[in-house]
Amino acid sequence: MSTVAANPFLCFLSMSLQMFLAALSFAYFAKALSGSYMKSTITQLERRFDIPSYLIGIIDGSFEIGNLLVIAFVSHFGAKLHRPKIISIGCVLMSFGTFLIAMPHFINDRYKIETSIRSSVNSTSSLSPCPEGSPESTRTGDRPSILPSRGCERESSVSLWIYVFLGNVLRGIGETPVQPLGISYIDDYTQSENTALYIGCVQTVSIIGPVFGYLLGSLCAKIYVDIGYVDMETVTITPSDARWVGAWWLGYLITGTITLMSAVPFWFLPKSLPMPVDKHDTNCTPEQTRFIKDFPTMEHKFRSEEPADLHQMAKEFVPTLKSLLGNPVYMIYLCVTIIQFNSLIGMVTYKPKYIEQHYGQSASKANFLMGMINIPAVALGMFSGGIVMKKCKLGIMGAAKFAFGTSLLGYFLSLFFLAMGCENSKVAGITVSYTGYGLSYQEPSLFSDCNSGCLCSRREWDPVCGENGITYVSPCLAGCTSSSGAGRNTVFGNCRCVALADTQSGNLTATLGQCPIRESCDKIFPYFLALSVLSSFIISLGGTPGFMLLVRCIKPELKCLALGIHTLATRTLAGIPAPIYFGAIIDTTCLKWGYKTCGGRGACRIYNTTAYRIVYLGLTLGLRTVSFFFCILCFALLKRHVEMEEKNALTDGSAESESLRKEENSSIHCEQFILTLDSSPDRETHL
Repeated sequence: MSTVAANPFLCFLSMSLQMFLAALSFAYFAKALSGSYMKSTITQLERRFDIPSYLIGIIDGSFEIGNLLVIAFVSHFGAKLHRPKIISIGCVLMSFGTFLIAMPHFINDRYKIETSIRSSVNSTSSLSPCPEGSPESTRTGDRPSILPSRGCERESSVSLWIYVFLGNVLRGIGETPVQPLGISYIDDYTQSENTALYIGCVQTVSIIGPVFGYLLGSLCAKIYVDIGYVDMETVTITPSDARWVGAWWLGYLITGTITLMSAVPFWFLPKSLPMPVDKHDTNCTPEQTRFIKDFPTMEHKFRSEEPADLHQMAKEFVPTLKSLLGNPVYMIYLCVTIIQFNSLIGMVTYKPKYIEQHYGQSASKANFLMGMINIPAVALGMFSGGIVMKKCKLGIMGAAKFAFGTSLLGYFLSLFFLAMGCENSKVAGITVSYTGYGLSYQEPSLFSDCNSGCLCSRREWDPVCGENGITYVSPCLAGCTSSSGAGRNTVFGNCRCVALADTQSGNLTATLGQCPIRESCDKIFPYFLALSVLSSFIISLGGTPGFMLLVRCIKPELKCLALGIHTLATRTLAGIPAPIYFGAIIDTTCLKWGYKTCGGRGACRIYNTTAYRIVYLGLTLGLRTVSFFFCILCFALLKRHVEMEEKNALTDGSAESESLRKEENSSIHCEQFILTLDSSPDRETHL
């Protein structure tokens, strides 16, 4: 009767592992969804709050700051407490942080487009794009700002991007327990041969999150930021315009809700699960071990539950940390991953922006391509790496060689990106002269004899495309004196500057927006996408074996802390600084800055694409080159570590055999003594 009664309990516990795997996969999906959506809104936030790329890098790195605050303590203390419930609390904090990021949209004024098109009051006619002025006043660039100054005082005193910063910090705090506690929980309660596959499945699901994150970013980027509050007929820009801001806030509300839902399952999971036989406690006697292995239906045993002693845990923290940091293999592995994570995080953060600026794609299309093409290749590579490790039964050295080989091959493929460049867009006064020839950019070159009769501002960015295929910074700087149509259909006429570079006679008109991208660049872009997919797949193949190398090169009792320190180090030394210095270097390639309503430099409007490609790809590949030198040192230390482990295993095996032999001899003597007692004629007398 007791066996039957115990079966439902054992069945529940066996199902708990699958439940935990599903819950952890959903939590990984939710955090990856919100994290990738954050990456997809980089340019939207930059334009909405009129901030440069390095400041966006600080906002993006604030997530890692949140991790830094609590990761070491969560990893150490959380491993000895109720891990599923701690993960649940973390998911709730992540959702609250995501909602906080969206708050500025609801407390801020409507987005004001930087444009020179203003309809006259109570009239359908338009103001002239070329206000009359003397050449002297034109060249000084002291034309009054066309943008209203109302609300300027409030904007200057309150920087609303602070809410995004603080929300991202809260997201980082909430995300902290998910990886170290979740992965260690799986590794504790699964058989060793299945651990890599399970972790590979969880990481694969986490890669699916960015697919939907970038697709959500693509969808929201198509929707105007103030949809429902403004008449879209009055919006004169399109999603491909450098001033367009999508409904960035909408995605944060969606991802926050999903993250909140992921917290629910963990609250109902047990603190511990049945342990596999190959991970039973060393406190078990040989008789207990043999009983567990011989009993046909007992595939798992339970780890004895002891009440958590926080004082004792605190005393053990520093010695445990010293023991971990004294492992040379672990330290070199940290150096390798920190350098490679710098390259990876910087590259991923600004890749959508690179596609926008270099290949002339809209933010919506760049996010769509990242989600539908690049991220699935990474997911397939991560999952395939787990399969390869399970099928080939790779050991520590095998996993290290496989991870290094795939990384090196992906590195050589990435070198071809340097050859897939596009020329700068032709923008009069910035990349080409008003006659159509190249020049080095200087602000006074925005003015020419063709627009000397207009009182133009050098600060405006309201591009128009002339019939000659050259983009002009504004209708005024194009020398246009008339306009027709309304909204996005506005056409400017009598543009004197268009005539300077126009070899054919025409109407000298210009339309709103930048001129289309060059045909040669359109032909290169598909090859860029194909190479990006291939290199991403090959590099991600080594992701799971590389992660398992981290788990297997340390002592089991240090595993959870090692994962936490690894996360802490990569977040602190890669996640925080990489977006900042990548953004700062990218800012140096800006050719034309926008300006805020109250004055001061805002977001960049156009970049030097050649310089952008060199610094972006050069920095990415340069960091990976440095990491390979540390890989060589890691191989040498790892080989020595494996040889020492094998030698110790042989020594321990001989000692264990001798112990078992003595135990068997003692058992035989004991049995002989009992038999002697049984056969003694005066046994009853003695009793």
